[in-house]
Order: sequence, then C-alpha cells, then structure tokens
Amino acid sequence: MMIKVGTLLALSILSLSAYAATTGLNSPVPGVLCDKTICADEHGLSVALTTKYLGKQQGEKLAAAGQFDTSAFTFRGGLFCDTNERLCRDDRYFGTDGKRSGKINTHYTALLFGKVDKP
Repeated sequence: MMIKVGTLLALSILSLSAYAATTGLNSPVPGVLCDKTICADEHGLSVALTTKYLGKQQGEKLAAAGQFDTSAFTFRGGLFCDTNERLCRDDRYFGTDGKRSGKINTHYTALLFGKVDKP
C-alpha cells in the first residue's frame, strides 16, 4: 500500500512538472507572466513588458495587433487569464451555464495576481 501511495505521489509531481514545461510560461519578476510571444501583468497584456522580457521583435508583433481587449488573454499553452476576474484558468471555454468552465489554476493565478482568494 505504501509503495502505491508513493508511486501515485511521484506521478502527480511529475505530471505537474510536465504541465509547467509544456505551457512554456515563466515569471521573470513577481507579478509578470510570459510565454514565448507575450507578457502580461495584473493589468493585462503589455507591449512594454513583452518588449522588455522577450525583445523588440515580439513587442512590435503585439503592438501590430492593434487595439483590442488586453484584459483577457490565452497563453500559448492554453492557460487563460482574466484581469477583471483576477484568475487564471486551465482553458478559456464556457460551460452550458454561460460561465467559464476551465479549472482555476491557483499556481499561475498567484504568480500573476498575488494571493489567491478561495472562490
């Protein structure tokens, strides 16, 4: 029994590490999340932060997208963050009730917005 519990714990830790690796997200400083193409803070997507942490070319690509709502965005790995909700979710989809259905990702929510309040 002890071996099974240890194995399950090890597998869950590995899968969490694999999830982090596949998202390609990093937090260069507290309150900022970046993938390979965009950076955001608690106010939303940021051309200035993207330029600072990912380079001039990526900053120009984001700026070239024109004016759009920068308060809700999806990183390349599928993580969706909404600065109005102050939450990051594992996906951006809606349930049949019209509300966001993605599981709240407490790790990335805390990295981007600070302390996570229990919903």
